[in-house]
Amino acid sequence: MLSLDGYSPETGWVRIDTKKLASVHISSFEKRRSVQRKASKSKKARRVLAKYSNRERNRARKHQLEIARVIHSVAGVMGLEELKKHGMYTRSRLWNRMISRSDWRSVTRILVEKMGEAGVKELDPYGSSSYCSRCGWENKDLNGAVFECKECGLRINRQLNAAINLYMRLRFGYTEKWVGGKKRVQLRMEGASQKEWWDRVVLPSLLGGYVETGGKRNGTNELVRFLNDAVKPKLYAYDRYNDMYLRTPT
Repeated sequence: MLSLDGYSPETGWVRIDTKKLASVHISSFEKRRSVQRKASKSKKARRVLAKYSNRERNRARKHQLEIARVIHSVAGVMGLEELKKHGMYTRSRLWNRMISRSDWRSVTRILVEKMGEAGVKELDPYGSSSYCSRCGWENKDLNGAVFECKECGLRINRQLNAAINLYMRLRFGYTEKWVGGKKRVQLRMEGASQKEWWDRVVLPSLLGGYVETGGKRNGTNELVRFLNDAVKPKLYAYDRYNDMYLRTPT
């Protein structure tokens, strides 16, 4: 987990850089590995190992609290992906280490403590990265950091697309269906057009205000093709001089 991305029409795209938190786990892992083999035979090595583990927990906790503070400061009721580690492990040792070091459950617990369960809602993450947030088309060949929709032309950062999908699930609610043995998450928009709502609400929030329509430009489909280049996140990152996460220019 190198960043946390969120979206709402009020805040736009918000990204929290979590590389510093990841580096706490990586450096601690290297230190623990250097003494782990000796720990079974040496009491001193076991004490050193316990010291490294406690230091990692304390340093990670500081970053988790700061990240939760930033999320709490920019969001009201929030929706978070209901991710479960046991279903994410693969045969890749590197990937499994990254998953085991991830901190989203800890951040979620802190937010629940701050806001209560009514203020934090866990959402089904299925398809949030692969569904087009504008029209609902499913991209079955995800590759790279950019999401491209072959149906409506949307070209947007993949993490931002997923964040918008999760926001819409929080706002409208959703149902889970199985079609031909495959799961599908469907928004409850009560007959409203997903594409029209996106163009009316999401598009202006990403571009910073009013978006002209009609004869003044050649349709929104043309405009959304360039969003990946035009839209940048509101970035928060760790500032070591202030020892906290602050808004940084992008």
